[in-house]
Amino acid sequence: MIELKTPAEISAMRAAGAVVAAALAAVRAAATVGTTLLELDDVARGVLAAHGAGSSFLGYRPQFAPTPFPAVLCTSLNDAIVHGIPDRTRLSDGDLLSIDFGAHVDGWHGDAAMSFVVGTPDPTDTALVEASERALAAGIAAAVPGNRMGDIAHAIGVVAREAGYGIPPDFGGHGIGRAMHESPSVPNEGDPGRGMRLREGLVLAIEPMVHKGGRDPYYVDDDGWTLRTRDGSRAAHSEHTVAITADGPVILTA
Repeated sequence: MIELKTPAEISAMRAAGAVVAAALAAVRAAATVGTTLLELDDVARGVLAAHGAGSSFLGYRPQFAPTPFPAVLCTSLNDAIVHGIPDRTRLSDGDLLSIDFGAHVDGWHGDAAMSFVVGTPDPTDTALVEASERALAAGIAAAVPGNRMGDIAHAIGVVAREAGYGIPPDFGGHGIGRAMHESPSVPNEGDPGRGMRLREGLVLAIEPMVHKGGRDPYYVDDDGWTLRTRDGSRAAHSEHTVAITADGPVILTA
């Protein structure tokens, strides 16, 4: 069932969005050469505690997962597309890191992600990250009442494909509100003018995922969670929680 939020409920979701934004900023600042991924997870846990918020990720177990997710932060490194589990891996100069974080406050969830290079950036990695951010911006711009879900998907896909990047199939964004994952699904590629009509009050987590390999296959790592590019190419992931309103899209995790 698709739930439309009232203006008051969208306003309430801003509190969770603010925690998500604060955590992503703190993790990015802490992500220096030599830091472990587990230490970044601790930073995110500290932000949750400081705001009295709960984790949307810790203990979450969708149908595809063999075990509940064991952390509050997803840390996807280099060829990992999404859902990377923090471990004792130390960041190295030039690593491309995607971090995804979700929090809930008073029963409302927020979800966002960003990608960046640790230390000295390779220009091709910078271009990849920028493409994921442009794809996100294009998808958000299409999230207006009267458009269709395919308009969001098409806007994202055109940016990624024109930049020469692959898009992993079967994974994309989602509705969000009282639960982290709600209907509807938000594809990262599709036909304009197709799919459900977008209505005021719909809140979506829009999240392009792109990788350098022009082909799309991926595989699931032995941990049962991490999606990796089959050809070893690097990946980037950008995401915001966005409310569709009469005045245009409103980013709740900015």
